[in-house]
Amino acid sequence: MTTRFPSPLAAVLLAVGVLAGCATAPGQKPADYAAIVAAPDRSDADRKTDERRDPVALYAFTGIGPGMHILEMGAGGGYTAEMLARAVGPEGKVYAQDQAPQFPPAAQAYAARAAKPVMANVEHVLRPYDDPLPPGVGQLDAITFFFAYHDTVPLGVDRAKMNRRLYELLKPGGVLIVADHSALAGTGTGATKSLHRIEESTVVSEIEAAGFRLVATGDFLRHPQDQRDVIVFRAPTPVDEFVLKFQKPQ
Repeated sequence: MTTRFPSPLAAVLLAVGVLAGCATAPGQKPADYAAIVAAPDRSDADRKTDERRDPVALYAFTGIGPGMHILEMGAGGGYTAEMLARAVGPEGKVYAQDQAPQFPPAAQAYAARAAKPVMANVEHVLRPYDDPLPPGVGQLDAITFFFAYHDTVPLGVDRAKMNRRLYELLKPGGVLIVADHSALAGTGTGATKSLHRIEESTVVSEIEAAGFRLVATGDFLRHPQDQRDVIVFRAPTPVDEFVLKFQKPQ
């Protein structure tokens, strides 16, 4: 079953963990993302990114909270890794995955971020998308895959293998949250390189084929004025983006 909430109601409801399919265990609350976003030690660059990410709604939607073990796919410059590090706290763990070779500006940005004390519970792993963590690591509470699933197409990643591996890494009941830039209906993966967009239904079908169930969707990054026919970096309007929550059955 999917659940849709318009913003700002989504942020309020999701922040208290009432959304079906939440990643938190019974009796456990997700992190206070409003407080995390407002933290005075966050960088000006991250606050600029906040303007297009609606981070309180996006991260509250994940249900991720203190003590959890998380994998972030496609860490890039580490914006999400830091957000999750703050959310899981010192008792939690974040694995921030990137496939080598890294994009140089992103690598530089991540290296600078990694020196911050708040990143002490984050382990940066340079591994292939289709095998993102070393043997012996697993039973994760959640996996995030934000705005990078489309990149796996031009990179030639075996996405069926990747999605099966993500399924294996989660504990029963664990969740995979995917957000990406929306492509026009019928384009499938055809705009992943040219426009950095992917069709939502393609993502759903590929991930469900690995055994996941789609349990919730978020509309808080939807922008229907986006024609979805230009590259995301030069879109004249805010980019239309989908957010999907999948669950590994109990």
